[in-house]
Amino acid sequence: MVDFSLSDFDRAVLESVAAEAKLGEKYARYYDEHEEEVVPQSFPEASQFPPIERRLRGRPRDDTAMLLLRVLMRIEREAHCGVPLRQPPTALGNAALEAAGTEAQKARWGQLLLAMSITEPGAGSDTKAIQTTARLDGEEWVLNGDKIFVTNGVRCDGAIVWATVDRSAGRGGIKSFLVLKGTPGFELVRKEKKLGIRSSDTAAFAFRDCRIPRDHLIGSNESVPRGEGEGSASYKGVLKTFNMTRPFVAALGIAKALGAFRVAREKLAEEGVTVDFDESRHTRSATAQTLLELEADVEAATLTVMRAAWLASQGKPNNLEASVAKAKGGEVCRTGPQRAMDALGAVSFSQDYPVEQFLRDGRIADIYEGTGQIQRLVIARAILGYSSSELT
Repeated sequence: MVDFSLSDFDRAVLESVAAEAKLGEKYARYYDEHEEEVVPQSFPEASQFPPIERRLRGRPRDDTAMLLLRVLMRIEREAHCGVPLRQPPTALGNAALEAAGTEAQKARWGQLLLAMSITEPGAGSDTKAIQTTARLDGEEWVLNGDKIFVTNGVRCDGAIVWATVDRSAGRGGIKSFLVLKGTPGFELVRKEKKLGIRSSDTAAFAFRDCRIPRDHLIGSNESVPRGEGEGSASYKGVLKTFNMTRPFVAALGIAKALGAFRVAREKLAEEGVTVDFDESRHTRSATAQTLLELEADVEAATLTVMRAAWLASQGKPNNLEASVAKAKGGEVCRTGPQRAMDALGAVSFSQDYPVEQFLRDGRIADIYEGTGQIQRLVIARAILGYSSSELT
C-alpha cells in the first residue's frame, strides 16, 4: 500500500525549508527587476540554515520516503516567491551524467556543476530536430551549433551538450558530450531575458569548431543505431533522467499555484471571505468557490507528483506517471495563479502582491523538460500502445 504520510522528523525538515524560503522573499523583487545580475552563491541569511543534506542526516538515503520528502521540499520552497538563500551544488547535467556516464566519467566530473544543453532556436521538445553537430576528427570531437535556454549556463563549470553525429540516423545519431567552460570554440553568448524566473541563471551558448577529447562522449558508445524507435545508448540514458526530474519540475509549477492560493486566501480572509466546507456549492460565494477549487487542483496535482516519485523510489518504471505529473503540474501552474488573480480582483495585477510573479514564474513549468503537449503525446502513446511515428 502506498503511504505518503510524513514522520515528525520529515515535518521538521519541511518547516525549516519553508522558513528558509520565506527569508528569500526579501530578494525576489530585486532580482526580478535586475535580470542581468547573477544571484550570489549564497546570502548572509543562509548561515542560519545548515545545508539540506545535513538536515537530512539520520535518514537512510535509500529510504523510499526520501524522494517523496525531496519533492515536498521543492513544493514548499517554491511556494514562496523568493530567491534561494543558497544555490544548489548540482544541476540537471549532473543527473544526466549519473544516468548515462561511465563510472570513470562520473568519478572525473561528478563534483562539477553541470548544465544540460539541449534546446536550440529551431529545436525544443522535438529533440530529433537538433542541428548541433559533432564530428569525429582523429581523437577529438568537433562541435558546431547554437544552444539557448541553458539553465545554470552562466555559473556552471561545464555542460552536457546534445548533438547529432549523423543526421540521417534521426534520434539514433544524437549523443551527449561533456564540454567544459574555457574550451576554445565554446562561447557564452548571453544571459537570457525571460518572462518569469528572472533570477534563474539561464544562458545561450555557441559552439564554433569546438574541439573536445574523444572520451568526453557521455557513455563512450560511438555506435549509431538505426531503425524504428532506435536511439543511442547515451540518448536513451539521458532521457531516463527526465523520468526522475519531471516530477520535480511539476512540483515547481504546483508550488507557484500553491503560493498564489496562500496569498489569495490570506488577503481575502482579511476581507472576511473564507471557505465554509459545510455550505453547498450553491450557497457559497463565487470567490469562496474559486478558492476551494484552486486548493483541490493543487492537491490533485500534488498526488500525481507523489505517485511518480514513489514509483521511482521503488525502482519501478514511471515514464507514464512522470508525464502525467508534468502535464498536471504544467496545467495548474497556469490556471492556479490565474484563479487566484480572479479571486483577488484588480489588486492582484499590482506588484504590491506577489501573485503576478507567481503567474509569470510558474509558466515555465509547462514548457521546459517537455511541454504539456509533448507530455500528453507520451501519455497517449503509453496508454494506447503507439510508437512515436504512429502518434505525433
